[in-house]
Amino acid sequence: MRTIRLANLNAYKLTPATRGTSSWNARATAIQEIAPDILALQEVVVDENTTSRDSWEDEAAAIIQDLAEQCGLTATVGASDGHPHGTAMAANWHRPWWTALMWNTDTVNLIERSYRPFGAPDYWHGCTTARFDVGAREPILVASYHGDPFRPDFRYNEALRLKGTFRTTGGVKPGFCVGDFNSISAADVDDGEGGRRHYDAEPYVDMRHDDLEFQVQAGTIGTTQLADRRQTEALLRKGYMVDAAAHLGAPWEPTVGHWEDGRGDPDPWGPRRIDLILASRSVAPALTGYQAHRSAAAEEASDHLPVYVDFVPSKIVREFANSEG
Repeated sequence: MRTIRLANLNAYKLTPATRGTSSWNARATAIQEIAPDILALQEVVVDENTTSRDSWEDEAAAIIQDLAEQCGLTATVGASDGHPHGTAMAANWHRPWWTALMWNTDTVNLIERSYRPFGAPDYWHGCTTARFDVGAREPILVASYHGDPFRPDFRYNEALRLKGTFRTTGGVKPGFCVGDFNSISAADVDDGEGGRRHYDAEPYVDMRHDDLEFQVQAGTIGTTQLADRRQTEALLRKGYMVDAAAHLGAPWEPTVGHWEDGRGDPDPWGPRRIDLILASRSVAPALTGYQAHRSAAAEEASDHLPVYVDFVPSKIVREFANSEG
């Protein structure tokens, strides 16, 4: 049976100045090690202090296309009046931070005119969406998402917007929402004693730093300090989507925390799993494997490890008639 691999990488402030450096090569090597058919990317960044506003999109498109080409992928969607850069990417107008999608044209096909970028007011970071023919009964929708790092309420509302993007009358479109969610998943698993427990244990209970408001439920700082999980609760409710790692029972692995303090941005959080792959319920039966990719290149490339899933397109079920909403 034919298998497709979908991966995600927060590339840690991938800027034009990164080209040709060891960290650029590490990113490309890590992607090539995974060999994805579809790759979601976050944190392509243009320096707004040295780049004029009318050049932001050109700079971002160039770096995305360069990385894609080096990895044997493409991000080309074709130029249009609204998107003359012709690249599968998205950002807020006022923030030069992009998400993107790349794919292998030998194994999957972009559905013509399916690329759609979202920015403000829907997302603090942009969200890139497109549909792909992967050999299933119908195309799948893929969203490259980067959650608001500072505001749990915003992340919850972003999740509602994502849910609206994937909804169809009476159900959910086949596809994946992947990215740096900047929060802990609400997925649960069997606790072995007849009950349920969170797949991701509470990481903040013993922390006392100033950033807790960004991740902890309101009113619990200094007491239980429970993670705010409303973002994924909305997407996982009643199996609308599944968290691939938890759904497959994969051994728990962190996606961040491998960069020590002083390398990159200060990290008060420790090991956590905030890079997620969520599959809509019609895709869940097709999932066959999940992995957080750890290699020398991956650990050098970013403060986030790439994650990926394998799935069998022929096992995606047709749940409801698809409609574009």
